[in-house]
Amino acid sequence: MFSWLGTDDRRKKEPEVFQTVSDGLKKLYKTKLLPLEESYKFHEFHSPALEDADFDNKPMVLLVGQYSTGKTSFIRYLLEQDFPGMRIGPEPTTDSFIAVMHGDTEGVIPGNALVVDPKKPFRKLNAFGNAFLNRFVCAQLPNPVLESISVIDTPGILSGEKQRISRGYDFAAVLEWFAERVDRIILLFDAHKLDISDEFSEVIKALKNHEDKIRVVLNKADQIETQQLMRVYGALMWSLGKIVNTPEVIRVYIGSFWSHPLLIPDNRKLFEAEEQDLFKDIQSLPRNAALRKLNDLIKRARLAKVHAYIISSLKKEMPSVFGKENKKKELIGALGDIYKRIEREHQISPGDFPNLKKMQDQLQAQDLTKFQPLKPKLLEAVDDMLANDIAGLMVLVRQEETQRPNPVVKGGAFDGTLDGPFGHGYGEGAGEGIDEAEWVVARDKPAYDEIFYTLSPVNGKVTGANAKKEMVKSKLPNTVLGKIWKLADIDKDGMLDDEEFALANHLIKVKLEGHELPSDLPAHLIPPSKRKIPE
Repeated sequence: MFSWLGTDDRRKKEPEVFQTVSDGLKKLYKTKLLPLEESYKFHEFHSPALEDADFDNKPMVLLVGQYSTGKTSFIRYLLEQDFPGMRIGPEPTTDSFIAVMHGDTEGVIPGNALVVDPKKPFRKLNAFGNAFLNRFVCAQLPNPVLESISVIDTPGILSGEKQRISRGYDFAAVLEWFAERVDRIILLFDAHKLDISDEFSEVIKALKNHEDKIRVVLNKADQIETQQLMRVYGALMWSLGKIVNTPEVIRVYIGSFWSHPLLIPDNRKLFEAEEQDLFKDIQSLPRNAALRKLNDLIKRARLAKVHAYIISSLKKEMPSVFGKENKKKELIGALGDIYKRIEREHQISPGDFPNLKKMQDQLQAQDLTKFQPLKPKLLEAVDDMLANDIAGLMVLVRQEETQRPNPVVKGGAFDGTLDGPFGHGYGEGAGEGIDEAEWVVARDKPAYDEIFYTLSPVNGKVTGANAKKEMVKSKLPNTVLGKIWKLADIDKDGMLDDEEFALANHLIKVKLEGHELPSDLPAHLIPPSKRKIPE
């Protein structure tokens, strides 16, 4: 629990007590940020007002891609069961936005009913009209994966005029709405269809300012040979580099995310490692959900502040009686200069400003004389929230993390490889020989013994100095060799007998083959003669 005093001394407010991060975010938004948004018509220009469900909902994963890239199959793979309304095929099958969420019974809730449910975070989607709501459903089903996250399946992005005309709603704007509220955005690409159409390019650009949430999956990679896969991966990175304007390289996961046999199994180990990395990323979402909501609120507050400066600047320049229309055209045309002036006067980063062209288009339909002048108290409240209240909530986030067990996504494909011989890396590296009765190091021990006896052992043991001369020949860093020494020197006497020396060499081999060293020595690697020695 965390509390702090309100800053308005005149009201002499009692100290605010927030039970949870979610409660704190709701209160701060309603009392400090929402008044600024309403005063300067933020919701008409950028994003609808947030509701309680936006702060309470589970982490959401948004899947985006051209048709037949495997979006619906990906969800089916994660859940390991079909969901209501699911259709899979090579043609554009998914023609709706489907929110796959947890429910006690299987069923489908249509869009018009969904946007009036206060417990669901979709109420503000009614602004996109019936054309969208008729293509929006919620598929509910009892599934352990959905107890921790929700998944949003989207229609495949079409090419040419189909995308712009046949939808009947602003597809990019809907995706942008979801992008603001989800925790992870997964862009799926088919290894055979790498071309990024103009429409897909526009969609990716609509996800601007959410690059930190984006991950890329190169799906169906089992259908091409290794040499082709290298070329495809390079071509995808080149294409993404032209569209996503970030200095960092976006993380691309390569694999085949469905439950069918691999067509070309040459890269099986690569696919398994990539799948584990992606699963770990998705599993971390519940743990980071509160921090993500906090981060999104800060981004929203920064944009709302900039928006207030823009609107009040336009109001200040407008005449009160004559020449309003001409002045409006002049101001909209000079909006770029107004941006630069605000940037200088208020020391605001250029990256915090909304898209210039989009803002100019939106201002055409507005009456600039009805805009509000600058209200310092509203801006001071937001500044206070960013400077003080958010810091208090950060402390509460850390407290919540320590007070509750580590929440991760469980069930479905996430449990499939956790234990047993099909776990990632089972029987490899330090795990080699785990199921064998014989000590696995014994296979190569005769070769290690030959080296051991050249190191002048005394009473059956070699000193650390002599062992070091041999171990450094591996060219591994001292930090790694030091860890190997600690694992191999089981009786901690600062010397190695023949079994410990063989074990050290085995661990060097494990590391040289590209595997990680264990933090503690596994039971099957302990030499037979030392297995009764207490650790």
